[in-house]
Amino acid sequence: MAFGSPHAPASAQPVAEFGLVGPLLAARVASSRNDYAEAAAYLERALRGDPENAYLVDSALLAQIGLGNFKAALTYAERMDELGLPSQAAAMLHLAQAFAENRYADAIATLEGGAVAGPLVDGLARAWAQFGLGQMSDALATFEVVIETEGMAVFGQFNKALALAAVGDFEGADFILSGEAAGPLPLDRRGVVARMQILSQLGRQQDAIALLDAAFGADVDAEMDRLRATLMSGAVLPFDMVQNAGDGMAEVFYTLAEALRGDAGDEYTLLFARTAEFLRPDHVPARLLSGQLLTGLGQHMLAVATLDKISRDDPQYHVAQVGRADALFSAGDAQAAIAALETLVETHAEFVNVHGMLGDLLRRESRFDEATRAYDAAIALMEAPAPWQWVVYYTRAITHERSDRWPEAEADFRMALQLNPEEPHVLNYLGYSLVERRENLDEALDMIERAVAGEPDNGYIADSLGWAFYRLGRYAEAVPVMERAVELATTDPVINDHLGDVYWAVGRTREARFQWRRALSFAPSEDLDKDRVRRKLEVGLDQVLIDEGAEPHLAGANGN
Repeated sequence: MAFGSPHAPASAQPVAEFGLVGPLLAARVASSRNDYAEAAAYLERALRGDPENAYLVDSALLAQIGLGNFKAALTYAERMDELGLPSQAAAMLHLAQAFAENRYADAIATLEGGAVAGPLVDGLARAWAQFGLGQMSDALATFEVVIETEGMAVFGQFNKALALAAVGDFEGADFILSGEAAGPLPLDRRGVVARMQILSQLGRQQDAIALLDAAFGADVDAEMDRLRATLMSGAVLPFDMVQNAGDGMAEVFYTLAEALRGDAGDEYTLLFARTAEFLRPDHVPARLLSGQLLTGLGQHMLAVATLDKISRDDPQYHVAQVGRADALFSAGDAQAAIAALETLVETHAEFVNVHGMLGDLLRRESRFDEATRAYDAAIALMEAPAPWQWVVYYTRAITHERSDRWPEAEADFRMALQLNPEEPHVLNYLGYSLVERRENLDEALDMIERAVAGEPDNGYIADSLGWAFYRLGRYAEAVPVMERAVELATTDPVINDHLGDVYWAVGRTREARFQWRRALSFAPSEDLDKDRVRRKLEVGLDQVLIDEGAEPHLAGANGN
């Protein structure tokens, strides 16, 4: 979380009075770790001594939003108003509160008081407020203003379609979503579901099924499976994506959070996802997104608490529980994470991702045989081959390879490549494994070169290429590639060890010994044979190779 909002009052300065510095500094440290709970507690202490410090109030407001404590957040937002200083977070929360309480005129007044969250949100908020006031013509005109604004057309069209559908104009809504109105309109998952509901309301059940199949294929989750079954039965899907202006505004905040994801900081994106939750507590996608963002921010137990609010009856419950297990594992409680997934397997055994995540966590705990069985279960559920399935074959291949079942591993690696021929990680892992086994070295080199082309800034893949050159005896070519690998992954002990071997092979023995010492200085790695590295430092690589029954590097021997 940023300490203070992106639009915190310029005149507000951190408190510096004696006796308050401690809580302030503690809050800063908590803030730097995105620890919303700890930051909120220390900020509250600091505010007891300086209750009118706008900097502290605004920071406390952000912390409470991060926690999902909207009642407390609103108290701080009101205090910002009393201080007469601007705050983007406070303005957003006031706007959302007005929608939540059906005070649409107040929402418009908030917007007229100054920018809240930029022209996109503000424009759509005005349109939804007009919708809430029953001023449909004005709302449609405002949606058109958004549509005509550069870069906002898709958002404006989608929201206009939702508004039309909310008042029963399903023909008008589908005219927009179908692309007939202004060209193809890219629809995410929520958009596809909205259009399916609209098509169903129009009696076009088969068109809705065709849309579902085109968007998601045969491998659908519980929600899509339920929708398909309803449509196949001939029943009509209710249009419940947006039923009122508050729902529409929640959709605005959620859609923007998804759009910001990956481009803006997670702490800023969370502000929009949490606001969507505030407006619509049953907005499961917004809650799932908040959980994912919190996990990314390192707030694992807060993510668990957020995801636990999703009902067992919800079709997305298993998705939430998979995310919950990931958060628990990231928090360091591998046992609880694996136990949670094992329980989920008993109740949701029909979902590939449940078995897949269980396999992933078991694999990360080096429980390879158990992980293999979890991946077996996931693969058994797969029907028609699809590109996305490569990852399950790839991860199962790793468990086979780690368990010395090379034929099975190679078969899975090659199956993953059939599904996704240019996937860099599969190409790298299989190519590197073949190099280590000294099998099909020309094919292995080709694979690794393709992997490098796919991810040129990946140090581990660069290492594989350099090592392939080394294994092929192309030592001079290996040097610059391996040096590049070390630049990209400076503290990896295996890559530094490899660079030492390459230097030795071209007679740069002093530099080789330096790299081996570096390799030993880094954090332990189960892939680094420390005893072998120490032996190389004692007698040189050539003698180690001779002891192992391999040919020495004469250039290295001459420089020993």
